Amino acid sequence: MKVNIALAGAFLVGFALSAAAQTSTTSFYVVQDVKTKRCEIVDKQPTSTEYTVVGPTGTVYHSRTEAESAMKTVKVCHTE
Repeated sequence: MKVNIALAGAFLVGFALSAAAQTSTTSFYVVQDVKTKRCEIVDKQPTSTEYTVVGPTGTVYHSRTEAESAMKTVKVCHTE
C-alpha cells in the first residue's frame, strides 16, 4: 500500500514539474538591425521593421547559448 502511494506521489510531482517547465520556456531569435546591419539576440520575435530575423526561416532557439552558436554561422552577421 505504501509503495502505491509513493509511486502515485512521484508521478504527480513529475507531472507538475514537466508542466511548469513547458510554461517557462523562452524563445530566442537572431536578428539584424536594418540600419546598422549589426546582429544581436533577442528574446521576443521582432514586430517592427527595424529588425529582421536572420538565419534559417522559422528557426527559434530555446537557449541563449544555442542562439549565440547559430549567430556565428549566419553569413550576414560576420564583419569582414
